[in-house]
This record gives sequence, C-alpha cells and structure tokens, in this order.
Amino acid sequence: MSERVTYKRLLRQFAAIGPYLREDLCEEGRYRFDCLSVCVSAKPAPDKREFWGWWLVLEQEDHHFSYHYQVGFYNAEGVWLDKALPKKHQAEVERTLHHFYKLISGKLAQLECTLSPADQVTAELSVTAA
Repeated sequence: MSERVTYKRLLRQFAAIGPYLREDLCEEGRYRFDCLSVCVSAKPAPDKREFWGWWLVLEQEDHHFSYHYQVGFYNAEGVWLDKALPKKHQAEVERTLHHFYKLISGKLAQLECTLSPADQVTAELSVTAA
C-alpha cells in the first residue's frame, strides 16, 4: 500500500472528476459532494433557483473511505433540505448519484483506496455502480 494520500492531493483528484466537490465544506478526512440534478423552475435568477438532488459525505481513515448520502431539496438560500423526492424526479436523481459513484469509486481505486457504505447507510440506500 502506498503512503497516505494527502488532503491537497485528494482535493485535486476529487475536483478533477466534475463539479461535485464542495471544497469550502471539506476538511481533512471529510469531503463533501453534491449534485443539483433537477431544476425546479428556470424562471428565477440562476442564484435563486431550487433543485432536487443529493449530497454525499466521504470520510477517510487511511486508505479506506466510507460514504453516506441523502437525497432532497436545494432551496433558494443554498441549503439542502431532507425532503422526499417527487416520483417524477427519482430516476434522474438516482442516475446522477450512480454516475458520481462510478467516478468516485474509480478515482479511489486509482489511488489504491477502498470505498464502502458507512454504518448508517441501509441496504436500500447503498449505492453501487450500475
């Protein structure tokens, strides 16, 4: 196993996979990602739009990472709310989450790291590459 992957290197690697990383919410050993999967309405100004999507926290212990995530609503104030997804948007939110999971698991494999669901992720919520 290679030496511990540094925080700065992980941030660079995670930022390289797309617009998911929320670097301002990260700290060493804990990384935040999210995805605004479905826009509720394009009428408001871009900075006031609301979305359905997901957010995910990745926690690191040496070369092992565990994740937990939630789906919900991103409001006009820029805050994620734990709200049930409308049925018509579930497939798209799940698609973007599965896509991200493929990207992050591939990136961690390249770095010789493992990834698994955190204890609080139930079997129904566990994400795997489709």
